[in-house]
Amino acid sequence: SGAVKIQNLLKTSSEWIRGENGGNRIVFSSRLRLARNVNHHAFPGWAKKAEREKVLALVQPAVADLPEMKDAIINDSMEHFTPLEKQVLVEQHLISREHAAKNTGSGLIISKNRTLSVMINEEDHLRIQSLRSGLQLKALLKVVDKLDTELEEKLDFAFSPQIGYLTACPTNVGTGMRASAMMHLPALVLDDQITQIIKAVNKIGLAVRGLYGEGTEALGNLFQISNQMTLGESETQIVDKLTKVIAQVMEHEENARQKMLEDKSRMIADQVGRAYGVMMHSYSISSKEVLNLLSMLRLGVDLGLMPEDYRATIDELFIRTQPAHLQKDFERKLTTEERDGLRSDLLRERLKQVPEPNTKSLALAKPEGDK
Repeated sequence: SGAVKIQNLLKTSSEWIRGENGGNRIVFSSRLRLARNVNHHAFPGWAKKAEREKVLALVQPAVADLPEMKDAIINDSMEHFTPLEKQVLVEQHLISREHAAKNTGSGLIISKNRTLSVMINEEDHLRIQSLRSGLQLKALLKVVDKLDTELEEKLDFAFSPQIGYLTACPTNVGTGMRASAMMHLPALVLDDQITQIIKAVNKIGLAVRGLYGEGTEALGNLFQISNQMTLGESETQIVDKLTKVIAQVMEHEENARQKMLEDKSRMIADQVGRAYGVMMHSYSISSKEVLNLLSMLRLGVDLGLMPEDYRATIDELFIRTQPAHLQKDFERKLTTEERDGLRSDLLRERLKQVPEPNTKSLALAKPEGDK
């Protein structure tokens, strides 16, 4: 059943949180996805139910057969998941919010280690995506490219020699590729530089979005930077350009942190200290507030105010405190108040072992005495 699979999914933490590369100080995770469609079949949005089921019956076994999908943790059609289970998958960034709305005629396959997920009949017949911790776009391109080649031997993809892969939405035509990095940029936000940075990134043709992609806000100072253009550049060019820009944004964030340590150390101590205090002593807390507080705690770890060992605990809480994750152990739908209570209990429990921020290393500015 869907429930058992979702339980399995929740037993261990996502690879993209505990990536073996651990280099996820500023870049939380990287994601790369390809949109593909099967020739001579209507796009999912135009297709009648019977046609969607036909495509699903053709595509699902082809994907499940890939060596990368051996022992897939999920291989199912969307009507087998409850709304809550679908929401858990969205919170884990394994499916889009659009796919969560799908039922009969749409499917999902997720690899055992959860770095690969294939959505069938979302906006396109196939959305192949790979996810990893830290900045690993070039490695992801290799993985997804191999998958694409293997599938191309089994399925006839809609392709035009002039423009490339054909997709339901014109913005994906060409490579059909969207590459993105989830970046944690608290210093740029605190220092009011984020708006300029976003404008600069937009100007060179990249998109900046919030935590759950298009049309969502940047909760927890988490921003997704992705390519807008899919036509006229090769996959490698797109990934190279994006990787370069991400490196520049990382540098801006590092500089802003350094500058704040020097000029605004009391503000940092205050932000990190308050975040810790509120979470340790709250008895009702919203998911929005929690993301912003966790962001400050994570900055505390980055700046050495708290031990590095707690980074994984904090990163895990970014997901565990989301509504569906909190709700999953209960037979009935919880009210917002109940969830806010559960969330605060979870935080106090998890943060018990996390020592309070040590601000001794900060040179806290004191007013100078009368001369």
